[in-house]
Parts: sequence; structure tokens; C-alpha cells
Amino acid sequence: MEAAQFWQLVAAARDRATDPDNADDVARHATALLATRPPEVIVAAQQTLWNLMAESFTNPLWAAAYVINGGCSDDGFDYFRGWLILQGRDVFERAVADPDTLADVPVVRAAASEFDSFEGEAALAIAFDAYPAATGRPLPDDAFTIDYPDLDPAWSFDFDDCAEMARRLPRLAALYPPEAQPVRTPAPSAVPPHPRPIYGSGWSP
Repeated sequence: MEAAQFWQLVAAARDRATDPDNADDVARHATALLATRPPEVIVAAQQTLWNLMAESFTNPLWAAAYVINGGCSDDGFDYFRGWLILQGRDVFERAVADPDTLADVPVVRAAASEFDSFEGEAALAIAFDAYPAATGRPLPDDAFTIDYPDLDPAWSFDFDDCAEMARRLPRLAALYPPEAQPVRTPAPSAVPPHPRPIYGSGWSP
């Protein structure tokens, strides 16, 4: 499954979802749709998913997730990118190119006043769940590989530095001013190195 086909799958799942802003609902429909495809296509979809996860592994996007979610651990960043993938190709590609464009996404704008956060852990298990549904067997251990890029050292600063965040992500910082945010569990003051996990046999979200 090439990237274009994967994005068609996400679009079809969003069309079928009762609430396309509900990541779990979109992931459930994507899983059901993918389970109707041949096993080799499901395996290819797993690789494509994690190619997108690697493509979106940037610290400007991590900074945006930190602003929007009021903090963002390494696992939280994985789940945020899962949510982002389920928003569809246009939102994903614009956000990877310029994370500040997330300020244009209606659900993000609405969440600013509700203090909602965005996670799409279920997105990471679409192929993992579709494969046994289609074949009765678990997804093969060697179904995919992932190679995260190095993070940009120019973005290695304290994400709690509001002035710096406002300089780099002005629209998101204006949408989520720190004084308007509720007190949340403190997140790390700087982005930690990612452990680069390889999800395989036995992993479930």
C-alpha cells in the first residue's frame, strides 16, 4: 500500500465515522476497511503508517504538540502524531511543513477554550488489529521497520519558555496563551531523546 492509498483509506474512514474528529472512531473504521484487503496489503499499510510517523518526527511539531496538549512526553508525541495522521493528508502535510498551521484546524481552535488534548494511540494499531481480523494470525514481527531522523538541534530549547514558543509558533501561542491554560501535570522542561521503539509482536495500544 503506497502512501496515496493509505491516505485514501484514512479519508474513507473519516467519511464513515459518526464523528470524524473522534480519533478512536476513525481508527476503528480504518481498521475494518483495511481488514477487507489482502494480507500483503495490510503489511504494506503498516510500513506506510510508520513511514509517516518517522516523517512527522520533528521537534517543531513536538513543540506544537506541547503547546496544544499542555505538555507532551515522548509517548504522548507518538499518540499526537497518530491523531494527526487521522486528520487526513492535507492537515498532516501542512502541519509537518509548518506546525503553526495547526492553528487553522477547526477542532484545534475549538479545543483551545475547552482545554482538550489530542491523542490517537488507536491509529498506531490499525494494521496490527486488521491483520488478525483478516487472517486469524498476528501481524508478522518483521512487518515493518522504522528509522527516526535526528531532531533539529536549533529547536533544543525549554518548551516552557513562553517567549521563545511565541516567537517560533506565534499563531498557536496566541491561540493557547499560557495564562489561560489550566494547571496540568508538569511535563519535562525540555524534549527528551526519543527511545525509538519498535512495536512488534505482543504490543497492543
